[in-house]
Amino acid sequence: MQIDAPLFPEGTQRCDLKWFTFWTGLWGLLTLWGLFGAYLCFRYGLNQTNMNDYFAFGLWIVIDLAVIALGAGAFFTGFLTYIIGKKELKAIINAAVIIGFICYSGAMAMLTVDIGQPIRGWFGFWHANVHSMLTEVMFCISTYLTVLIVEYAPLIMENRQLSKDKFLHHLSHNLHHIMFIFAGTGTFLSFFHQGSLGGMFGVLYARPFAFRTGILIWPWTFFLFILSAIATGPCFTMLIVWITQKVSGKQLVKRSVFTLLAKISAGLLSVYLILKIADTLYWAKVTAPSLGFVLTDFYREGPYGIWLLFAELGLCGLVPALILLTRKGRESNFWLITACILACTGVTLNRFVFVIQTLAIPVLPFEPFVAYLPTWQEWAVGLAIVGYGGLIYSLSYRYLPVFPQERELNYGASKA
Repeated sequence: MQIDAPLFPEGTQRCDLKWFTFWTGLWGLLTLWGLFGAYLCFRYGLNQTNMNDYFAFGLWIVIDLAVIALGAGAFFTGFLTYIIGKKELKAIINAAVIIGFICYSGAMAMLTVDIGQPIRGWFGFWHANVHSMLTEVMFCISTYLTVLIVEYAPLIMENRQLSKDKFLHHLSHNLHHIMFIFAGTGTFLSFFHQGSLGGMFGVLYARPFAFRTGILIWPWTFFLFILSAIATGPCFTMLIVWITQKVSGKQLVKRSVFTLLAKISAGLLSVYLILKIADTLYWAKVTAPSLGFVLTDFYREGPYGIWLLFAELGLCGLVPALILLTRKGRESNFWLITACILACTGVTLNRFVFVIQTLAIPVLPFEPFVAYLPTWQEWAVGLAIVGYGGLIYSLSYRYLPVFPQERELNYGASKA
């Protein structure tokens, strides 16, 4: 049942409160499960996890790197909208910002559990290791989260009740006029932390599976992480908006917006795959042999077989790229969403491989292959991001003017 209320965006309708309560209750339960897992980790320590001396990075870092890549739709869409001048994307920029805020704030919250002693989290800022790429990542992610809060704030102030306050109304209006500054700042910050997350693995000399050559101090993984994020971030944004349309039963953005984003993602994903395949071949034929390894050495033990490589680059790389490159693929809802799902899965697989497989493969003759299986506490904390994201996104859609085209596309005819 659809109802109108003074709390909803002007001229729109939302579902009955009891259904909304049930919907958010499901996300709330998932979030509470994660909070309970976090409580156990805070109280008893990281022995609640299966991380150890071999696996200092685990499920949380995989999710962290994945959501940061998928949340890149925020800075890249902002860059296209405010810097490049793709005004058509204003119809989806609010959703992209909310998704980016959820991804980055959720990742930061999960990292407070991952560091084991969050009360000492400020050490990284005050006693910064200037020789570590993670220092730059920490500073840029924290600062970019602040940028996302500033970008999200005007949307909150545009709530029908809050906008009645003159100060909030004028503040929101003025922030919109200078949003290009925050879009540019966000692009700068995101460019470096996305790259440094990849560069961190590329400079691991003691881990031949991850180590790459490159340009000066930057390994190829620095640039590949940036490309994969800006290629798949818009795909994730389109996927979430499409799900919102299906759940709400409304058309929220014009189909041309999806087509434009899909076309941009197609080009970026194609460039990424060409460079990624070239990097993989050079690593397999030159870099790894120079360190005393052949390709099969990395896949001869454990569950992380070479099928992961073909799944990442083939099924979840070439297939979505080919779909998005074709006009029929972009204009078909089925193939568009299929491509988005595959692309998002591909970048998640990429982060999983770099985090888990890198640490699992032995590098010394006397070392065993060590597998890693997360505990339920790790899954709970990781999935709490999904529950938290569902809550924030649902509340934003219900009470904030997220989609400026919604009224025109769904209620224009009735008003006329």
